[in-house]
Amino acid sequence: MDRPRTEPAAAPAGDRPWPVARRTAGLAVAAPLPVEAVPLAAALGRTLAEPLAAVTDLPGFDTSAMDGWAVAGPGPWRPEGRLLAGGTPAPLADGAAVEIATGAQLPPGATGVLRREHGRVEHGLLHGAVGPGQDVRPRGQECRRGEVLLPAGTRVTAAVLGLAAAAGHDLLQVRRSPTVELLLLGDELLGSGVPGPGRVRDALGPLLPPWLAAAGAEVCGVRRVGDDRGLLLEALRRSPADVVLTTGGTALGPADFLHGALADAGARLLVDGVAVRPGHPMLLASLPGGRHLVGLPGNPLAAAAGALTLALPLLSALAGRNLPSARTEPAAVDLPGHPRDTRLVPVVRTGDGVVPLRFDGPAMLRGLALAEGVAVVPPGGLAAGGRAEVLELP
Repeated sequence: MDRPRTEPAAAPAGDRPWPVARRTAGLAVAAPLPVEAVPLAAALGRTLAEPLAAVTDLPGFDTSAMDGWAVAGPGPWRPEGRLLAGGTPAPLADGAAVEIATGAQLPPGATGVLRREHGRVEHGLLHGAVGPGQDVRPRGQECRRGEVLLPAGTRVTAAVLGLAAAAGHDLLQVRRSPTVELLLLGDELLGSGVPGPGRVRDALGPLLPPWLAAAGAEVCGVRRVGDDRGLLLEALRRSPADVVLTTGGTALGPADFLHGALADAGARLLVDGVAVRPGHPMLLASLPGGRHLVGLPGNPLAAAAGALTLALPLLSALAGRNLPSARTEPAAVDLPGHPRDTRLVPVVRTGDGVVPLRFDGPAMLRGLALAEGVAVVPPGGLAAGGRAEVLELP
């Protein structure tokens, strides 16, 4: 007996213009994912859910910027004792000096630090020239307690973790990472070895997870699904992920079952085709329960174009972060275009601007592997000297 079938609500007829499709993916999320307080070690790659404010002045006290002597008043000075980082200094009397290490707290009464290489001790007195406040890092030089250091929506990098620790934080308020399950569709895919007749190596299983992680996602599974509508429907229904990402099956060929499986699952199509080359048969759908699906073409470069167009903006919205601002760069040579569609072209940067790379066919990855970015070429192309938006690769 035939399975009951529910047709998805149709996306607007025809391929979406590339800028509209990308914007649609970013707006498909009603609200970012919930907020969690996590230790610093667990926050890497997450997104700040609230501004990062300093819990303490940074530095929290006047600090020596150099190895040498902390001095009080004009010289010469009487050297007395030593200060190391972590110690609590006694007040320094006028005319006295104390040997000091970089990072040590400046004693009360000190007027500056004489670098070791600039000072000399003769007959029990320290000689040298020191200006007021010289080689001293004053309290609060970098920030004051309560000062906002980073805005909400900032991706937590290693440098952000270091800043948060220095500013007194043990926990960070971050968005939950969106989870993604990657479904690799197609009986022809081979996971290892040299493919035989009719088979191809899976290139997207290795390529996509690092891109997804860079967008703040947690890849909770990578599975191969054969060319069977029922198997695909079961995989869509059982996936625990916030976003299901599929490769292949987005067109209307004899083994392309994604549209039918989405209809059976009660999905609603938001984007069904994009006016872009490569990758125009990509799609975006909302699934029951508030989940989403991004369908990428099976050809590797076309799938990469689909990830840049739909998957990364969707994941950024779920993670509560903005996509990087558009960066335009001059074209060093003519960038040929498609008569009607946007082209996404792997490029490298030169002193005169960006230059397209060879091997940019939909099934090729050689150009992308050498690329420093992907140029967005408008319909009709771009003449040398014109400015193109350049997408950074994750």
